[in-house]
Amino acid sequence: MLDIRQIRREPELVKAALARRGVQEEVVDRLVDLDARRREWITRSDDLKKRRNEVSADLGRRRKAGEDISEASARMREVGAEIASLDAQRAAAEEEQQQILDGIPNLPDASVPDGRDAQDNVVVRTWGEPRVLPHPARPHWEVGEDLGILDFKRSARLSGSRFWLLKGDGARLERALISFMLELHTGEHGYTEILPPSLVTRETMYATGQLPKFEEDLFRCTPNDLFLIPTSEVPLTNLHRDEILEASQLPLCYTGFTPCFRSEAGAAGRDTRGLVRVHQFHKVELVKFAHPDHSFEELEKMVANAERVLQILEIPYRVVRLCAGDMGFSAAATYDLEFWSPAQERWLEISSCSNCTDFQARRAGIRFRREPGAPTELAHTLNGSGLAVGRTMVAILENFQQEDGSILIPQALRPYMGGRERIVRS
Repeated sequence: MLDIRQIRREPELVKAALARRGVQEEVVDRLVDLDARRREWITRSDDLKKRRNEVSADLGRRRKAGEDISEASARMREVGAEIASLDAQRAAAEEEQQQILDGIPNLPDASVPDGRDAQDNVVVRTWGEPRVLPHPARPHWEVGEDLGILDFKRSARLSGSRFWLLKGDGARLERALISFMLELHTGEHGYTEILPPSLVTRETMYATGQLPKFEEDLFRCTPNDLFLIPTSEVPLTNLHRDEILEASQLPLCYTGFTPCFRSEAGAAGRDTRGLVRVHQFHKVELVKFAHPDHSFEELEKMVANAERVLQILEIPYRVVRLCAGDMGFSAAATYDLEFWSPAQERWLEISSCSNCTDFQARRAGIRFRREPGAPTELAHTLNGSGLAVGRTMVAILENFQQEDGSILIPQALRPYMGGRERIVRS
């Protein structure tokens, strides 16, 4: 959530920044107008309340003295009605102001390139050369089904479309990827592993920006109003909700594996086959709580941590800087990692790493002190995929497929696969 004080102080700067994200300047004008009226009504109401208190004390003395105070009392009743009206107007303004603030995205950092959509994103660097297979490349769903490790027919029978079922070496490969990623991030990169709940409260969803704007993309459980998490960013970022941290603790770095659930309400017709866009998937997440002076340094480190996974697995990729119009709601700056799909002949996102600056921390009340006794400030939060496990499975099935239909297992995963070098049909 944006700071209303900044909007009040620098409306033109905020308008220009939000225009880069497609937000009309009238939205900011409405916020400024509501804020001015709200503060005016508060001042008028407070003045009337002060006057009423003073007059009430005087009327009490006059009543004891036997004086007629009926006319003055009538005027005070009118003042009371005016106070009630002002307070009602203030409350309505505050409600509308909050609704608008809840729907406004984060301000893009000055370093973020301009642009409207993915076509305007900027390739920062590449690692490795996209594989050219010596045989016709087959999509991962065909490879997996032929090997008997992917079963979409049975998953559809169980849960409907856009679900998947892994069996045998497919399930083992998924488990191998999760274990490999977690051990890398905890052992080499210094993250603390968390295994959080997959069901969270409405307040938890609100804190990271999923609610109220994206409720249609979530799976909600009734009657207790809990939500299945769309990403483990949600519970991990909420670990320090309403807490005050010390600067000496920062950065705090967490990693966690969870299933993730998305209704994909706005994605009809896209990637309907395979593992790319599904209702349930697994992800290893990276989350940081950082000092505002160093959060962009921490973002670069996080991207490097995600890249390391792909490098060890020997999966060629590119790093893309997202333009202002293509970033997620809470992000101030985002890098995507993309691998090349030989079968689909396109780059596919496998990780997205973002600095959300103080946007989520303001919603969640995550603060810190620069030194003991100093005033509190908002921390910066960062999140990234380290990596999306299902899409890493796609990258392996499509990049390591052999002409005989088998899959060459990346060297780093072989200890988790019983030392085997290949997945073959059993």
